[in-house]
Amino acid sequence: MPQNPVENNSRMSLRIPAEEKALLMRAVAIQRTSLTDFVIRTAVEQARAVIDQAERVELSQRDRLYVLELLENPPAPNEKLIKAAQSLPNLK
Repeated sequence: MPQNPVENNSRMSLRIPAEEKALLMRAVAIQRTSLTDFVIRTAVEQARAVIDQAERVELSQRDRLYVLELLENPPAPNEKLIKAAQSLPNLK
């Protein structure tokens, strides 16, 4: 039966196969830390890496040069952009 989440509870329960728990326990023993500390540290590091990768845009050398060229020599605005700019409210 699922448990209702408690907002103030920082506890998290996991079910893990015995083989994987044994692997974790071996790593914990090597690093001389607790299972909780090991799992939290590793999970947080991985979460940061996933978020960083999702939020970063990496350009090829060709694309970087293209962006720099556009910044140095921007194209003239087209009719659609001019209309969009004219429709903006005047914020004076």
